[in-house]
Amino acid sequence: MSLWSKMKKRNMNPQLAQDLLAKSHAELSKMQPINIMIAGKTGSGKSTLINALFREKIAETGVGMPITQEVQKLTKEGIPLTLFDTQGLELNVDVQHDVLTSLSALIKQEKAKGERHQLHLAYYCLNANMSRIESYEIELISAIAQQLPVILVLTQTIGEETERFEQYLQSMALPVEAIVPVLAKDYRIQKSYSIQSFGLQELIDITLEVIPSEVHKAFINAQRIDIQLKEDSAKSWAKTYISSAFGVGFTPIPIADASLLVPMQITMLGHITAIFGLSLDKSQILSMIAGIGGTGGATLFGKFLVSSAFKVIPGIGTITGGVISGATASVLTVTLAYSYIEVLKRIAMAEATGQDLKLVEIQKLMNQSLKDQLAIVSDILPDSIKNRFVPEWLDYFIK
Repeated sequence: MSLWSKMKKRNMNPQLAQDLLAKSHAELSKMQPINIMIAGKTGSGKSTLINALFREKIAETGVGMPITQEVQKLTKEGIPLTLFDTQGLELNVDVQHDVLTSLSALIKQEKAKGERHQLHLAYYCLNANMSRIESYEIELISAIAQQLPVILVLTQTIGEETERFEQYLQSMALPVEAIVPVLAKDYRIQKSYSIQSFGLQELIDITLEVIPSEVHKAFINAQRIDIQLKEDSAKSWAKTYISSAFGVGFTPIPIADASLLVPMQITMLGHITAIFGLSLDKSQILSMIAGIGGTGGATLFGKFLVSSAFKVIPGIGTITGGVISGATASVLTVTLAYSYIEVLKRIAMAEATGQDLKLVEIQKLMNQSLKDQLAIVSDILPDSIKNRFVPEWLDYFIK
């Protein structure tokens, strides 16, 4: 029996998973995509770099569309990223000027289409082992740099020769934002010894410094190296969202109507999914919902969190009046957000190492993460305000 069938049998409303996915896709569609040109000769390591840096091996599985004789446009559904991969740069001298003109015109044309199409950055790849840069490559880099920030990526950087080549390039004072030596994947020397990959984290850091802030979310979503960056970005957004959406003055909610929290929480989780950049399916989301512990359809998030908090945290809200305060609702929603982010982090870490978390493991992770977050709430709650959540404590918890 499939997990989907089991959830139906247990009276768990699969519409929750569908709603969460819909919210995630909606947030993703609103995200301004990042558009990057990848240039370099054949053998410069462009495809290896792309697949190491971005999710889902976009160079292998993305949809390619020729837009000029020299450039192919690569996209992948669910990833807010467009790559403009240059082709045929090993052209003879007679047509090199035409290539420069074509690339320049392409950058201008995409910008004219609007902000969702304009290019934000160019990676120019050089194979460091070749220890050579052609004169027309210098001309090409200079021409692109007049319209876009350029990062020069030295691929396959192994050995002293490549270090000397990097120093030589630095001395040329090329019009680039940075020169970044990279080994995009582990390089095996012997059966029992490999040189570990390096440089991708530095490339991510420099890229974020160079690109406009409007496309930071898209880049964080698309990249696959810095999982901590995904987590920090999701937590930062959750804090801002919860503070503005609830606020300490939020109207008290009757415990019986705790399900009123659900639409807001679904929106929050959908946005977190979009920021984090994982292509979750319904089964994975249902596993996380099951990990929260409820089977009551639309009342799941609100009522379960409230009832769980009452078990863990004595004096929460106004129990005798049968209501929970806006601050309490905020704290419980933070608990849900942080638990969800922790599970997404674990899924991302598993994918990065080629592992596949089983659905039952995802369910257990969500359950344990929620318990851990509720325990944190209980542990740090001062006795003097045990019965009342105030703004200062709320800020302490979600900072």
